[in-house]
Amino acid sequence: MLGKRKKDIQPEEEFVNQNLMGDMEGQLTIDVYQTDDEIIVESAIAGVDPKDIDIDATSESVTIRGERKKSNEISDQDYFYQECFWGRFSRSVILPQEVDPDKASSVLKNGVLKVHLPKIHKDVARKISVDKE
Repeated sequence: MLGKRKKDIQPEEEFVNQNLMGDMEGQLTIDVYQTDDEIIVESAIAGVDPKDIDIDATSESVTIRGERKKSNEISDQDYFYQECFWGRFSRSVILPQEVDPDKASSVLKNGVLKVHLPKIHKDVARKISVDKE
């Protein structure tokens, strides 16, 4: 139904769209970038309550799940355009570098979710003390 006026959709198109879209999850669009110390996953998810967002991270991947809920019910025949996605969404991504999920954090500000995932620096030399036995 995206991009079409509700009244311009043929009955067979409406049947297909309802069946295809009814049980599907939306897929978030994301940006993934890095600083010296972290990988950042960013996504515009305006209209979502933070309590409706679930983020799972491992050392190699991150998954964001949530739900954008409608504030009121509008009957199908009252729509002229229906392009906004409402319902469950998710996105999983394999990260380009290992991160420490125990130190990960996230913030939702002005409809933009940022997940901060601290990098694990394997190539950094560490001093190892020698104990006398």
